[in-house]
Amino acid sequence: METDITWRLATKEDAEKILEIYAPYVTNTAITFEYEVPSVQAFAERISNITKKYPYLVATENKRIIGYAYASAFKERAAYDWAVETTVYLRQDCRGKGVGKKLYLALEEILRQQNILNLNACIAYTTTEDGYLTNGSTYFHNQLGYKKVGHFTKCGYKFNTWYDMIWMEKMIGEHNCNPKPVIPITDFHGL
Repeated sequence: METDITWRLATKEDAEKILEIYAPYVTNTAITFEYEVPSVQAFAERISNITKKYPYLVATENKRIIGYAYASAFKERAAYDWAVETTVYLRQDCRGKGVGKKLYLALEEILRQQNILNLNACIAYTTTEDGYLTNGSTYFHNQLGYKKVGHFTKCGYKFNTWYDMIWMEKMIGEHNCNPKPVIPITDFHGL
């Protein structure tokens, strides 16, 4: 049976369901270097803070949230306004079905409309894949046009192992002398 996978903007009321997706990445993987699963309230605050300026999307299938992607500030200083950090997580049983790609492309289109120019992804990386980390995220981002721009060696410690971290970047707009101002997501209607 075919099901439609759609996306919509997340709200802080989605925090519990989104956290159910994120929690296994914290407890069972080195994909995130976070050690402890945040509370639902803390996660709702993260969503609320991000959605003051940037999109936070959820993918749904039969009204069930199966993944999410969002953009957040790359750095807080005004000179970095046109650069964001992108993030995507999927339910473990929904990986490899094109959901992440669909979410990221929807996120990218909204960011383009916001006048964002640089997409940056901070990715855990390993020279020896293990039960906690593969380089699947690197391959995923590469397929979507991201290029590796930085490599930090043994900078994250989790599960008694030192992991590397890389930055990948994708340009989605022209870097002119007078860039258009970034439009906050709160100024978009009908998304």
